[in-house]
Amino acid sequence: MTANGLAGVPLALEPLSKKDYTSDQEVRWCPGCGDYAVLSTFQSMVATLGIKRENTVIVSGIGCSSRFPYYVDTYGMHSIHGRAPAIATGVAVTRPDLNVWVVTGDGDALSIGGNHLIHALRRNVNITILLFNNRIYGLTKGQYSPTSELGKVTKSTPYGSLDTPFNPVSLALGAEAGFVARTIDSDRAHLTQVLTAAAQHRGAALVEIYQNCPIFNDDAFATLKSPDGALIQLRHGEPIVFGGGRFCVVRDADGDIRVAETETADPERIVVHDETRGDPSQAFALSRLTEAGVLRQAPIGIFRRVPRPAYDDLVREQIDAVRAEDQAAALAAVIAGQDTWEADER
Repeated sequence: MTANGLAGVPLALEPLSKKDYTSDQEVRWCPGCGDYAVLSTFQSMVATLGIKRENTVIVSGIGCSSRFPYYVDTYGMHSIHGRAPAIATGVAVTRPDLNVWVVTGDGDALSIGGNHLIHALRRNVNITILLFNNRIYGLTKGQYSPTSELGKVTKSTPYGSLDTPFNPVSLALGAEAGFVARTIDSDRAHLTQVLTAAAQHRGAALVEIYQNCPIFNDDAFATLKSPDGALIQLRHGEPIVFGGGRFCVVRDADGDIRVAETETADPERIVVHDETRGDPSQAFALSRLTEAGVLRQAPIGIFRRVPRPAYDDLVREQIDAVRAEDQAAALAAVIAGQDTWEADER
């Protein structure tokens, strides 16, 4: 298979369709939930990868998004709160023939599951993580989450949240993830493009998906789509210009990047997006253009796509190397360890 992230995963004998990936389970999300759009897009997208359904596994944690495995006709596991990346790591390490996905939410992934998420990204396990971010706890009825803005009034913060919110893209880049992207539930074409690219990346891939919760945090991303809002589209190899060409991202003399009016900006300072840069600092700087409060500005697209050895590939290579050695001698060496002493009998 030419797609590097799916190398070794068996191909389907016949072309598959969205119907093949649609389970017989009743989809039970609230009317208007953004999860419906993500599910439909995923079912169509995964069929185009051309792999056998029985070689796809979806592991989820706890939350509204974590019902996802029930609705896709593949293997799956609805696991425990925050631990989906750890379980998916075990699957990926032991089964190189599987296409492994993690579906999680902002609360599940960034609160109780924070350490599991960052270490799966740091290790570069060959899994694709979809982080549904609605900036609220939906399943447990509207408490503030790790991505809720400062001052957010909820059932658990009646006087306003005092917590500085996480930026999931910044967090993933700080953990040295090789593939980091952001997309939005209402843009099917963009969502399909980003999910396909993530699936084809070998190693850990994180895709943050802005997803509307109409019950407990409705229109959390509406300002981004308003006439005054700014979705900053990142396209590899192209200058970062948006808002119908009115605005751009420039690099100042001190190295900082900021938004400027294109008409008055120095063309030489307009940033050209390069998702393949080994140094993640520019991608991180772009992620910081995301407003932390009421979202009127946010970059979307692929921030970083850099290949490096996948953890599960390295584990299997290490095991094969040990098995090739003299087993008795290798076991004795492991038991003895590197720090041994001989006792003087005198």
